[in-house]
Amino acid sequence: MSSPKVFIADSISQRGIDELTRDGALEAKVQTGLSETQLAEAIPDFAALIIRSQTKVTAKILNAAKKLRVVGRAGVGVDNVDVETATRRGVVVLNAPGANTISTAEHAFSLLLSLARNIARADATLKGGTWDRKNLEGVELYNKTLGIIGMGRIGSELSRRAIAFGMRVLAFDPYLSVSRARSLQVELVEELDELLAAADFISLHTPLTAETHHLLNAERLAKTKRGVRVINCARGGLLDEQALADAISNGHVAGAALDVFETEPLPV
Repeated sequence: MSSPKVFIADSISQRGIDELTRDGALEAKVQTGLSETQLAEAIPDFAALIIRSQTKVTAKILNAAKKLRVVGRAGVGVDNVDVETATRRGVVVLNAPGANTISTAEHAFSLLLSLARNIARADATLKGGTWDRKNLEGVELYNKTLGIIGMGRIGSELSRRAIAFGMRVLAFDPYLSVSRARSLQVELVEELDELLAAADFISLHTPLTAETHHLLNAERLAKTKRGVRVINCARGGLLDEQALADAISNGHVAGAALDVFETEPLPV
């Protein structure tokens, strides 16, 4: 009897592939960078599909996957999988919510620090041949207010790092209990507008759903404190990028540090 076949559509560690194929338990095929049509043509004989963030598992792919039993997302969130179609076809969708919690929280905090001290801008300015120290003065984090939208694993870890730097942390998350907020030493707000009006920095850490798409749009950005700085290490679609660019151009938003974008890879 042949081993079940696993299709790996995005790059993962070789150690992971070795674990999957140990003792011949599974047969793994790695083929990355496929289009929707190419993956739909390749997937029919496979029982499992492993992806990260690049591959979008659409209804077309799922309907072509006649033997598929499970889709595994090596990372947080499953917004790049058509879960409704998968459920209807009896395909289990799994993710690894704790896989990159610490690294993402540290990355978000590093972007927060870089934004506060104008590090990226200073680097680009100097490389461009301009010495402009006076206009690159940053701000301290101490006694500033960080607003975290979404207090799951990553948001919670970010709050710990911000508190260690002497920041006040406001949290907006409909699913966060008062007791959990108290244990994290954050101030839980009931309305998002309350956080927007008070925060010097805003960091996004929610899943991308129909309800959270463009959560920070032009209307909400206008409610923020003048000079606010925005960090997004979650999902690109959480903020309206054009509205953010406009708010930076008119001086209302002091800056933004984005690790994700609504369209990826970015058109160049």
